[in-house]
Amino acid sequence: MSFTHLDADRRPMMVDVGDKTATKRSATAEAQVKFPSAVAAALRASGLRSAKGPIFDTAIIAGVMGAKRTHELIPFCHPLGLENCSIAIDLTGDIAVIRCTVTVHHKTGVEMEALTGASIAALTVYDMCKALSHDIMITDVRLLAKEGGKSSYAAAATP
Repeated sequence: MSFTHLDADRRPMMVDVGDKTATKRSATAEAQVKFPSAVAAALRASGLRSAKGPIFDTAIIAGVMGAKRTHELIPFCHPLGLENCSIAIDLTGDIAVIRCTVTVHHKTGVEMEALTGASIAALTVYDMCKALSHDIMITDVRLLAKEGGKSSYAAAATP
């Protein structure tokens, strides 16, 4: 096994995708935001709104913005013109599950964009709820699936 982002001298480098074929590629990632029970109850009672505005709607917008700017945050990610980025957030019990799916026709995959979108959405939920508690946890950030390119991937049902 070797790392693709290291040259022969083991120095960091961007992977050359110039000879790769552009194909449809997609990835889905997930992040969870775990709330203390009282915070989850307060969220439901407020209609998922805080003094800063609609919590999940704001997180969706932030997640999409983050996915689109992944190449500015992670040094060796290629800039990609994303064709779609969708984020869904479901509050079940005390946990908000955030799923980000990204698609593109390109020479490289969008796993990092999906992971970034889910992570930024989770961070936004934390930011909008931190006035209620700092005991909110962002957990289980993971890739759920990827398609296109050389290989596909599907995560196990639970981490």
